[in-house]
Amino acid sequence: MHAFRSKIFMASLIGLVIPAAASPRCKAPLENWQPREALEEKLRNEGWNVRRIKTDDGCYKVEGLRADGVRVKATFEPDTLTLIREKTRDD
Repeated sequence: MHAFRSKIFMASLIGLVIPAAASPRCKAPLENWQPREALEEKLRNEGWNVRRIKTDDGCYKVEGLRADGVRVKATFEPDTLTLIREKTRDD
């Protein structure tokens, strides 16, 4: 019986961790979004080489190279253009 309770406890801990690892979802109403061009201009002014901007989960997702030459996938709030998540990409 003790082993069964331990398994249930571990499963509940895993359930708490998985949502934290999920990708962020932006909640800004569409009417408050800034255009993609504004995000692209902001990033180019910061030295980025933007390869792609797409919309996913209500956020802007960007693939490109930062000014330091590191390849990244980044997520931005569409209304404030604030960076909310960044993953570096290794070759």
